Formats: sequence, C-alpha cells, structure tokens
Amino acid sequence: MAKRVVIAGILGGLTMFVWLFVAHEFLPLGELGVGEVSNEALVLSAMQSAIPQAGLYLFPGLGLGPNPTMQQRNAAMPAYRKKYEQSPHGLLVYHPPSGAFNFGVALAKEGGLNLLEALLAAWLLSWAAAGRGYSERAGFVVILGALAAVTTNVEYWNWYEFPGNYAAAYMVTQIIGFTLIGLVVAALVKTDAASRS
Repeated sequence: MAKRVVIAGILGGLTMFVWLFVAHEFLPLGELGVGEVSNEALVLSAMQSAIPQAGLYLFPGLGLGPNPTMQQRNAAMPAYRKKYEQSPHGLLVYHPPSGAFNFGVALAKEGGLNLLEALLAAWLLSWAAAGRGYSERAGFVVILGALAAVTTNVEYWNWYEFPGNYAAAYMVTQIIGFTLIGLVVAALVKTDAASRS
C-alpha cells in the first residue's frame, strides 16, 4: 500500500503542476483581481525610502512601534479605527531590490509544493479508503481541496479585504486541482475491499 501511496502522490503532484500551468498560462484564473499601480515609479520610490526591510506590512498601522503592550494596543484602537476609516488600507508584501527573479527556483518550489499536497492527500486517503468506491475516494480528496481553499482564501478576503474575484478564482483553481489529484490518487489508493470498485 505504501508504494501505491507514493506513486499516487507523485502522479497527483504532476497532475496539479500541469493544471496550475494551464490555469495561469491559458486561463484568466491566475490574474483575476490583480491590477497594476498607476504612477508606479512614484509609489516605488516612496516605498524604497520609507520601508527599511522586506516584510509583510499592514497599513495603516497603530503607530506604536514594535512590541506594544496589550494596554497600549487597546488604548490606540479608537484612534486607529478613525484612521482606518479615513485612510487607504491594505496589506503589502514588500521586498527591496534584490536582483533578478529566479523563475526556475520558484517553479521548482511550486512543483515541490504540488508534490507535497498530493502525497498528503494520498496518505490521508489511504486511511479513509477502506470499503469506499472510486467516486467516494476521489470525493474525499476534493473535500480536502475545498477545505484548503476555503481556509486560506476566505480568511484573506474577510480580514484583509482581498478582492472577491481574486479569492474566488484561487478557490476555483485549488478545488479543480484537488479534483484532478483525487481522480488520480483514487485510482491507485484503495484497499482490497475497494479494489473491486
């Protein structure tokens, strides 16, 4: 069984990798809800002079500096809420200039992630497969994918106001990907009782 789980995970990971290539290169799913900043040169110059290091930044901030106490945070909240209402707000992943983007490394990381996702799905399915038919086994993996998609994307939409079309597109992309993983791994990961289905 362990050998079939590993083979299923590898084939499922390759399937997810190919699907994500199709979704980003040939379908609008990968760029839905993402725009470009107008006056980019001005904005980039301001960020480079105002943000000292790479990181994840929430703006506007409380204005308390690093490591405020809970009492300081609570005292600052009324002013922060007013500032939030009257100011632009958002979440910024910032990196100062760091040289050329290494597409090959990013692609390898994505492939590794897809492989890990599929191996975990196959492993979990090996525990849940007993007595289940093919469609039930595939459906189990689809539910895993839906759980992963909702857990990340809906929270980002709710708390950080990610665009709804962006969150929906990534949820659709992930759920389709896990559906494809499910179709692959369900064909290989089955118990003796399920092998006749």
